[in-house]
Amino acid sequence: MVVPELKAWRAARPHVVRVARSVRPQLVRAVEAVKPPLVRAVGAVKPLVTRPSTVQFTAGSATLGLVVAATVVTAAGPWDSTGQRTAEREWAASQGRAGGADHGHVSGTSGKAPAPAPSAASVLTGLGGSVGAGPSPTEKALADVLGPLLDNAALGTERTAAVVDLATGKRLYGKGADDALTPASTTKIATAVAALTAAGADHRIATRTVLEPDSEKVVLVGGGDPTLTARKDAQGNASLRTLADRTARALKDRKTDEVTLSYDTSLYEGPDVHPIGLDNTNVARVTALMADEGRLDDTSSGTAKRTEEPAADAAKEFADLLEDRGIKTADPVPAKATDRAKSLAAVKSPPLSALVERMLTNSDNDIAEALARQTAVAAGEPASFKGGGAAIRKQLKKLGLPLKGAEFADGSGLDRADKLTADLLTALLAKAADPAHPELRAALTGLPVAGFTGTLSTRYAGQPGTGLVRAKTGTLTGVHTLAGTVVDTDGHLLAFAFLTASDPPTEPTATQKGLDALASTLATCGCN
Repeated sequence: MVVPELKAWRAARPHVVRVARSVRPQLVRAVEAVKPPLVRAVGAVKPLVTRPSTVQFTAGSATLGLVVAATVVTAAGPWDSTGQRTAEREWAASQGRAGGADHGHVSGTSGKAPAPAPSAASVLTGLGGSVGAGPSPTEKALADVLGPLLDNAALGTERTAAVVDLATGKRLYGKGADDALTPASTTKIATAVAALTAAGADHRIATRTVLEPDSEKVVLVGGGDPTLTARKDAQGNASLRTLADRTARALKDRKTDEVTLSYDTSLYEGPDVHPIGLDNTNVARVTALMADEGRLDDTSSGTAKRTEEPAADAAKEFADLLEDRGIKTADPVPAKATDRAKSLAAVKSPPLSALVERMLTNSDNDIAEALARQTAVAAGEPASFKGGGAAIRKQLKKLGLPLKGAEFADGSGLDRADKLTADLLTALLAKAADPAHPELRAALTGLPVAGFTGTLSTRYAGQPGTGLVRAKTGTLTGVHTLAGTVVDTDGHLLAFAFLTASDPPTEPTATQKGLDALASTLATCGCN
């Protein structure tokens, strides 16, 4: 028996295919007109669902290089497990655009959340209409719809907000936008922008082995790669096993099959324990050498029990891997490599842009703290909690961002001493959208997608913001924040930031729903 929806889809499909074919030449010309780095940056943008009867194509703008427009296609049709119409998925896949690498399954979840769809073409005008044709939202209209929602008691005793049009950089709405509050994990947006500015989107972090001259002393030198893995399936990350392969081969070429092994973590300075302490599952010791974030289970994101000695454990694992490859060694000890040591082998992390995306999507605290220290190293500051905070401020100041009231105590936002304003958060997003700064684009493409990916994969159920809101969450006891981007009904790309705090703490689920309602309203109100 053929269900009515399938009959409707079969009737509509030829029309959809004809429309897609008719716009393809224009798409090709548009793509060719965009600079290659910008095209690559927006390749991670995905077409996502608005609700079961309509589809909104999220698209990369030729001027902004990111999501700008959404014109609804109303043809009915069967939905695949990703929440996307099958024909659209096939069409997007045919353009050779794979989905973002870190927008898939979230470790620790049920695995039932929709998988990421293939990306649309880099420049895709909404079918049947133009991009951003309507007027921008007005301050009064935004105040009329956001004001009552911000008055929701579930948001707590303090709340601030800002909304900015990313096409113009103009602030469209503000409520206490210059008041600094504890941002929780939305701090990671600042960390992302600072790291990309200081080290560059293409920077890769090396973990290497060196041989001290006139000896058989091998040193495993940590470069601060938080994604280094000892697992068999490296999943694109730097592999401790590969480093062991290369090191063993280099030693055998020197006719050496027995060495002493030490490990060097001297790149980082100061305390390695986050101020929240070791008795938590949110972050490991911050050290220049670790494998799999020091996790004691097979997870790759979310909370997990951590080893108390991530550097020593990684070195011990490396020693075992060398033994498996015919290189005898005793238990490793800490030691700094000398300047005279000769290189044996190295492995490198994915590019910094990929680390930023993974950090933002999964709210990964270990990556965040590592990126703060990488920023410090690139900026000539001590690679410590204090130095990382100073380096972040230094990079954001270079970009001309509003830093009044801002405090950076760490890179992850776990420290309550962090302070940011809604104005700064939207300014960070606007800077990442600036066509003059394509190196910052990962600060946008890494944002979780409402109802689909990362820390937003289980939120927005049944709300109109599903698939349209991309935002970084922030949660501490009594603190809830949300900052990101949304496409409104007229195709305008808006940046928003909502920060709340309460003592005594509010009920977390109710507060998060209140924040989600604010972002969803921006997606649907038009407000002009």
